[in-house]
Amino acid sequence: MTTVPEQLFLLGNLAILLTYVVITAVVAVWAVRRRGRLQDEADAHRATLRAVAEHTDDAIIGSDLDGVLTAWNRGAEQIFGWTADEVVGRHARILTDEAGAAEQRDMMRRIRAGEKGVPYETRRFRKDGTPVEASFSVALVRDRFGQPIGFSAVVRDITAEKEAAERQRAVEERTHQAQRMESLGKLAGGVAHDFNNILAIIVNYTDFAAEEAAGNDALTADLRHVRNAADRAINLTRQLLTFTRGDTIQPRDVDLGAGLAEVHAMLGRTIGEHINLIMVPSAAPVTVHVDPGQLQQVVLNLAINARDAMPDGGTLVLEANTADLDGGELDMQPALPAGTYARLLVSDTGEGMTADVAAHIFEPFYTTKPRGQGTGLGLSTVYGIVTEAGGSINVYSEPGVGTTFRIYLPLATVSGDGAATLPRHDAPPPGDGRTILVVEDEPALARVVTRILTDGGYHVLTATGGPQALTLFHQHRCDALLTDVIMPEMSGRRLAELVHESEPALPVLYMSGYSNGLLGTTHVLDGDIAFIEKPFTAHDLLHKIAEVLPNLTRRYG
Repeated sequence: MTTVPEQLFLLGNLAILLTYVVITAVVAVWAVRRRGRLQDEADAHRATLRAVAEHTDDAIIGSDLDGVLTAWNRGAEQIFGWTADEVVGRHARILTDEAGAAEQRDMMRRIRAGEKGVPYETRRFRKDGTPVEASFSVALVRDRFGQPIGFSAVVRDITAEKEAAERQRAVEERTHQAQRMESLGKLAGGVAHDFNNILAIIVNYTDFAAEEAAGNDALTADLRHVRNAADRAINLTRQLLTFTRGDTIQPRDVDLGAGLAEVHAMLGRTIGEHINLIMVPSAAPVTVHVDPGQLQQVVLNLAINARDAMPDGGTLVLEANTADLDGGELDMQPALPAGTYARLLVSDTGEGMTADVAAHIFEPFYTTKPRGQGTGLGLSTVYGIVTEAGGSINVYSEPGVGTTFRIYLPLATVSGDGAATLPRHDAPPPGDGRTILVVEDEPALARVVTRILTDGGYHVLTATGGPQALTLFHQHRCDALLTDVIMPEMSGRRLAELVHESEPALPVLYMSGYSNGLLGTTHVLDGDIAFIEKPFTAHDLLHKIAEVLPNLTRRYG
């Protein structure tokens, strides 16, 4: 029988034990609840991350170590056009071509070798084959034990950014060119004025000496050579002054077609039998306010250069018409505001020029002709005359193919029948999602055309050459073909022929930096084809596309 102290001792121990059990149970319940709360918080955090990843505009893509896609968010669907169901389980090379696939392999190798967060910019392709300029940030994904299990990539569509940067670069380059031409003009003008003073002394003292040398035939002949050389120098300075706008001019209203006809008649007697000279007049009178003699000088200088570029013969085409500019053209010297202008074109099938040569041709004394055969002032004089008249020049040339000079001049204000045809300002019809296959070997221009047509409601497939265009044509249905005429590997004409073997009725619109008159007269294209000249405005292109699409034409007209 236990004593009272023993009973009290046992009861105390029992109370302590019960208190421990209760505390342990409370702690356990608290721990379970805490773990549940932490688990809920972690689940909510992961759900938030999934929502952020799913709804961001950037593409978030995952793949295993072999490049097989394992994750694909909505941003990726929007950028590349593939749904997650279509791409998960397929290799990432479906987004690229052979060169891009090699780039992918190299990036994965570098990241597995230890490089951290590799960023790079490259070109990938959407589901429909159109290119997209993309910025990638790629990293290695590891499991909880630190072992690599795949790759993650954050991809941003930078197509619009690159277009804007390229356009800004072109604007800056154009501004720099205008500033350089202005500086050269000031320098040349100063030289010309000072040189004229020197020439005045030379000419007059030569005449004085010639009078004193009367009867001395040998000395008279020598002085005549001096005077002839001085006259040549005077002509050079006169051209310099024209370039610098320092020469006296007498502008008046001139019909561009009539002025061109006079030069055509003059060239017909002198340019040579090896040159096929063709004139394409404007359908309606085109009036400009210029000095008639300077207008002739412009055409003659360009025609003589064209003749010299065709030593073995070729075709020279003179054209007069009007053109609309939207003010955003990047290849004009100098830039012009938006509006309708008279346009004079001088085209040849000669040797052509590289881009580097074309960038300098209007600078005084710059010439590619052999020593003694050119002064380098012909085109600088053309530039001075055109800019003095408020106009601009565009040059399009390819080595081995030929050159087209486009002279833009403000239209003179006239009335009655002499008024120039007004451009159409009505809005072009919407594209309604019709597919246009665009073929242009100049990537920057291809992006511009793609953007114009996309903004106009069309779906665009873009190819950089004939072979790629044929592949896209056989993979995707299209409603019309818009192709450059002169391209490496395959011409636009040949591409259209191959496409028409499968779909004879497919509409084709040709585009070229060469004039339609030159392409038609040299039989590169037939005269009845649909054609648009570069540079063109978005308004012009959308109207022209609407004209070649029968359904749009009927609904629009």
